[in-house]
Amino acid sequence: MTDTARAELALCERYAVADVDSHIIEPADLWTSRVPAKWGELVPHVKFDERRGEERWHVGSKRLFGVGAFAQAGWREYPPSHPPNLDEAIPAAIDAKERLTYMDQVGVYYQLLYPNILGFHSHVFLNQMDHALAAECVRAYNDWLSEFCSADSRRLIPMMMLPFWDIEASLVEMKRAHAMGHKGILFAAQYDKVGLPRLIDDHWEPLLSQAQEMGLSLNFHVGFLNSDEELKGAVDQSKKLEFTRASSLVLLGNAAGIAEVVLSGVCHRYPDLNFVSVENGAGWLPFLAESMDWQWLNVGAHKDYPDRLLPSEYMWRQIYGMYWFERDSMRSVIDQLRDNLMFETDFPHATSLSPGPASESLSPRDVMEISLRGLPDDTVGKVLQHTATKLYHLDPPSRN
Repeated sequence: MTDTARAELALCERYAVADVDSHIIEPADLWTSRVPAKWGELVPHVKFDERRGEERWHVGSKRLFGVGAFAQAGWREYPPSHPPNLDEAIPAAIDAKERLTYMDQVGVYYQLLYPNILGFHSHVFLNQMDHALAAECVRAYNDWLSEFCSADSRRLIPMMMLPFWDIEASLVEMKRAHAMGHKGILFAAQYDKVGLPRLIDDHWEPLLSQAQEMGLSLNFHVGFLNSDEELKGAVDQSKKLEFTRASSLVLLGNAAGIAEVVLSGVCHRYPDLNFVSVENGAGWLPFLAESMDWQWLNVGAHKDYPDRLLPSEYMWRQIYGMYWFERDSMRSVIDQLRDNLMFETDFPHATSLSPGPASESLSPRDVMEISLRGLPDDTVGKVLQHTATKLYHLDPPSRN
């Protein structure tokens, strides 16, 4: 194929596009079918909520999100409305073969898969369960996700959860999940929000060291909740203005996490450990780097820590981000981010690139063309494919 002919191809045909943030909707029997029945109602389970008219997750008597609360892709109504049960959700959200077909349709080759219940309800697993049960639930989830991804383990990429409240158990589970094919770790930069030590504390040293040795990145997904009050705010976003406000602001939530690992010295102590800010957008990242540099020099921190690099140097060495809907703000900073930026769709969430009832909805194919067309081939290739395949150690694409 000539260079001219290749240039005329759609970007998703020129590259094996890696969608580095998508979600899999957990089936209603995920835990009840895998966790010993001795734990009874404390095992995450689904019951119908008559008041809300939907099936809803429960841990004991505590009510969590609805089973379809994160499956708005293709839904007939605008968010935050969502399917009341999984039978009405888009099949690609819950079935592996349907997911692969959907990926082909929208021009995505790889998808990294994150949880919903474990990710957004970590505080419930930590505070409402016996820790032995919580660890069982984590293992059951990692097992199930590996099985789901076995439909095409080259393209469907599992991201492990760890029982972060137990370092020894986390070390064991990290090795076990990695052996099953998990390519990265879902983590949080600020576990001190739930009463655990900060990441700079020696408490985390065994976990951070092992992740670095194994070449596994720590992935900070937005939306880590630490209380029922935050949960209530996330669930009860019934008004469009409030939902817009809350969902927009949460996408900036990882700024605190990035500043934590950069300025606390975590990046300095673990120079080969990579951190990924998931579902965070891109346009504000250079501002954060410049802001930290300014304050670092302005207060004389460089005098107190002469062995440290500038904060921005740690950022560009070890911090990765991603974008999906951005256009102008992303293109304005792409020169700075070209080695640290990846592409995501957030499928099938409310903020995702998933055509729904809005006429403004654009598919991933459209967004790639609008946001990246005309940029240098080397930059486009890194953003859509090569940075992700290197960072997550993905197998080369198999093209028929």
